[in-house]
Amino acid sequence: MKAIVYEKYGSSDVLQLKEVEKPTPKENEVLIKVHAASLNAGDWHALRGTPFLQRLESGFPRPNIQILGADAAGIVEAVGANVTGFQPGDEVYADLYWCGFGAFAEYVCIPEKAAALKPANISFEEAAAVPQAAFTALHAIRDQGKVQAGQKVLINGASGGVGTFAVQIAQYFGADVTGVCSTRNVEIVRSIGADRVIDYTQEDFTQNGQCYDLIIDIAANHSLADLKRVLSDQGICVVVGFSTLVHMLGVTLLGPWMSRNGSKKLGMLMPKEDETDLNVMKEILETGKVVSVIDRQYAFTEIPEAIRYLEEGHARGKIVITMKNIN
Repeated sequence: MKAIVYEKYGSSDVLQLKEVEKPTPKENEVLIKVHAASLNAGDWHALRGTPFLQRLESGFPRPNIQILGADAAGIVEAVGANVTGFQPGDEVYADLYWCGFGAFAEYVCIPEKAAALKPANISFEEAAAVPQAAFTALHAIRDQGKVQAGQKVLINGASGGVGTFAVQIAQYFGADVTGVCSTRNVEIVRSIGADRVIDYTQEDFTQNGQCYDLIIDIAANHSLADLKRVLSDQGICVVVGFSTLVHMLGVTLLGPWMSRNGSKKLGMLMPKEDETDLNVMKEILETGKVVSVIDRQYAFTEIPEAIRYLEEGHARGKIVITMKNIN
């Protein structure tokens, strides 16, 4: 099969299109013919091995995973002997983050629990855009943010992959949602249901006198002190994005300390593996109240170009890879 492979850390220039062995499913695995995949920040961090701590997970001195891609959608081609939930021909989508990546290939083998039936009302491309971005938003809002209907929620960085899902998921849970983004993205954020949109080039949400019950900080462009100041009593701030390694360490160390005094809580998102998330998101997506926002689609052979675009940091929604017309 064809795959996009990297054997050393570096820019997207180190990616190579190669013929590799097609995998065979083990007893508890399913073999998926990939129809679409999507990009996440984790792909380019793993590709570059940055920040350097990334290499403790990805491998040192060389990467131990050679095919990137954590989000996939496709059709089950074969199942292992112990698989009971799927059969060949099923349309599925999958979260590969916890089982070794591998979506940037024609086929991938994954544990049965890492896949779920694809929502019937969306395309493979729309389904592939979901897992990592939507799960990040879901965990931040539902689990750590403990959102309640009627609460005021602010999404700082509302136009990216995680942000567009966060706006919609907060709305789905009945929150009053304010999205923060740049001028060029105001209409997109408004179109996906934000009750209010703040253009950060015109207004600083930490200085306008408004307070919020929950802040999801993806953009990482304000201090913890600024964020805490605009939390309501009992408010929670979940930091999802990091601008630098120093910023990440600051949130990790200062967040719990700042939360000790008073009722306001600040902390870093703690991602977790939860095999129910795929089915939870399937139910939500099938209501039509949450949709995938796709900025650009690239062909399989254009993955290096797609990663370069991702690294620029201006994507609106998700960047999707389509596996159509592979020669």
